[in-house]
Amino acid sequence: MAPVVVTRRLPDGGVDPLLAAGHDVETNDGDEPRSADELRAAAARADGMVCLLTDRIDADVLAAGAGRLRVVANVAVGFDNIDVPAATAHKVMVTNTPGVLDDATADFAFTLLMATARRVVEADYFIRSGKFHGWAIDMMLGQDVFGATLGIVGIGRIGRGVAHRAKGFNMRVLYYDPNPLPPEAEEQLNVQRSSLDRLVAESDFISVHTPLTQDTMHLISTPQFNAMKPNAILVNTSRGPVVDEAALVQALNARKLAGAGLDVYEREPAVHPGLVSLPNVVLAPHIASATVHTRSEMSAMAARNMATAVRGGRPPNLLNPEVKR
Repeated sequence: MAPVVVTRRLPDGGVDPLLAAGHDVETNDGDEPRSADELRAAAARADGMVCLLTDRIDADVLAAGAGRLRVVANVAVGFDNIDVPAATAHKVMVTNTPGVLDDATADFAFTLLMATARRVVEADYFIRSGKFHGWAIDMMLGQDVFGATLGIVGIGRIGRGVAHRAKGFNMRVLYYDPNPLPPEAEEQLNVQRSSLDRLVAESDFISVHTPLTQDTMHLISTPQFNAMKPNAILVNTSRGPVVDEAALVQALNARKLAGAGLDVYEREPAVHPGLVSLPNVVLAPHIASATVHTRSEMSAMAARNMATAVRGGRPPNLLNPEVKR
């Protein structure tokens, strides 16, 4: 039996389902992404690969595994790091880890929303810098969340989770998505479908939860920023390139919106220097799903997907079911 290659270090227990199934598991004890050459070499000798969103599994990597590689199991719900059509052409199954990270990510979207609205990071720095010399009525004034209008861009599992949390804040919720929710789901979540133009114009908070595709690249850019309220706050926990970072910096400097809370970046791990220098931007290092339980379960789910595929079964989270081996 050929080995299963795990491209990056996983949480404790993350490869246990593979070991329990008797697989020879090659792990990467470091935390640096493997190079393109290393990924091609791994694909050429492996039955399967467990990869992370930082691993670019492109057509060259998949071609290197042609005839041997059975499955690529992504430890993420998004899969824009994998060339799925090329995988299908080479009869390689691709899986992801949906569902398990929904609540953690929705929680963190609200964390960024609240932290940006109430200027928590600025206030923390204010204290640590020794600038707090007593209460003042106009100190660190932020934005109200309760009763505000929230616009959700992308109403998948995580977007619906954010809408559910917004009910506790008595928020009016608009959503934009090419695929509308059933009327009963809209009623249950207390959300109203909207055009993107209307959403950005009316929302006090805009939270992005759409996958990265050719259609969503720079979905939020200069026209959308120009239409926003000057008190609006943008939150992005989906994929960085959905938001035009350079346009966001320009809009923030021009006070087209009040602030932004970001967990993902257009050229990750690089962050636009204009964002780093702005006090009204809360920056996080792609940690929306980073809870002990969630990351461990994501890893275990990917390993279970892998084990099922390698022994000839159909994994439950298969992205290209047309593959037949």
